[in-house]
Amino acid sequence: MTAILPAAPSQEPRQALVMSTIAFTVCFAVWTIFSIIGVRIKQELGLSETEFGLLIGTPILTGSLVRMLLGVWTDRYGGRLVYTAVMLSAAVATLLLSFAHTYEQMLIAALGVGLAGGSFAVGVAYVSRFFPAGRQGTALGIFGVGNVGAAVTKFLAPLVLLAWGWQTVAQIWAAALVVMAVVFWFTTGDDPVIRERRAGKAAAPRSFWQEFAPLKNLQVWRFAFYYFFAFGAFVALSLWLPRYLIGVYGFNIATAGMIGAAYSIPASVFRAYGGVLSDRIGARTVLYWTFTVCAVATLVLSLPSADYVVRGISGPIAFHFEIGPLAFIAVACVLGFFMSLGKAAVYKHIPVYYPKNVGAVGGVVGMIGGLGGFVLPIAFGALNDLTGVWSSCFMLLFVIVVGCLAWMHFSIRRMERAAAETPALYAAE
Repeated sequence: MTAILPAAPSQEPRQALVMSTIAFTVCFAVWTIFSIIGVRIKQELGLSETEFGLLIGTPILTGSLVRMLLGVWTDRYGGRLVYTAVMLSAAVATLLLSFAHTYEQMLIAALGVGLAGGSFAVGVAYVSRFFPAGRQGTALGIFGVGNVGAAVTKFLAPLVLLAWGWQTVAQIWAAALVVMAVVFWFTTGDDPVIRERRAGKAAAPRSFWQEFAPLKNLQVWRFAFYYFFAFGAFVALSLWLPRYLIGVYGFNIATAGMIGAAYSIPASVFRAYGGVLSDRIGARTVLYWTFTVCAVATLVLSLPSADYVVRGISGPIAFHFEIGPLAFIAVACVLGFFMSLGKAAVYKHIPVYYPKNVGAVGGVVGMIGGLGGFVLPIAFGALNDLTGVWSSCFMLLFVIVVGCLAWMHFSIRRMERAAAETPALYAAE
């Protein structure tokens, strides 16, 4: 086999961005695999809603917890090496999933599958080193389009599942990771910082603990809370929507997967546009729009189907209210679109405020966001078991997004009062 040489230096930023985005798409498709095969596993094992929520959320837990560590490793050892290792490790776990038979075995395998989700922190730290500050929002927004991997799984996995079973889905997705890891290794090079270190032109990496110094700033955790909603809720809904659509509207798994993809696509593809907007009009403005529109959308979707009786002049008047499938899909797509803008806007802040700690800060923000993708599906299932109301998941999301909007607004008001002392910092956000 002839090795594919790395791109020429002038092409390296573009090559690194393109290959990182494709790799992240494959990783994200694997990371959300349980959104489809989990429905069949639930039927086979007779799982409760809470058990189902735990199963589809377990990969999200692993992918979240490892992000901070992987981000730091990327800063120290380079994204090319770490990215390839992550894909190969996740491929092994995904293959082993196809041989699991009990719920406990599947949970253990799901922990390994979740390593694919850690690729986000690797890609952010790797890609950001190839671009100047004025273009990082756009570059990271394009990289984030890899979220469309969730839609890839929803489009293709139901077809494979119905034809050959869920085990075959896991095996094919594992093979795709291996192929992507090989292609990525031979088509990318080390980032500029790693090359300078090897040439002795840059300082050695700081100590492990110094990488985490910025995490004592409350601002980092505010950004993380934003991402808990913008990304965590996106992942949670990507996992939960097929089950929701089957339960509420009676769709079959293939149709539910297609409709779930209709939500995932705008929530992924337009992330690049969110990065461009953040570069042009400011990340703060984009986040204001994101949280406001998402609050309205989740409020609408949280309204449960109900029958009302009004005491009229001539006697009782009964009428029925529910959000039909077309209206639900339309509002869900709007929700996904603005979530995509918000995801990009959050990550626009990180290289601006913490240019030397993108791996650690981006990792912890990604970790908290990913934890949202783990916690929220479990909460959705628990709320279904406790309340018996399908739309309770959107009630929870409404509370979270209002909290994000309030925290951001009051923080910005405090910054406005201090603007005279730190105008440059204020303008950056």
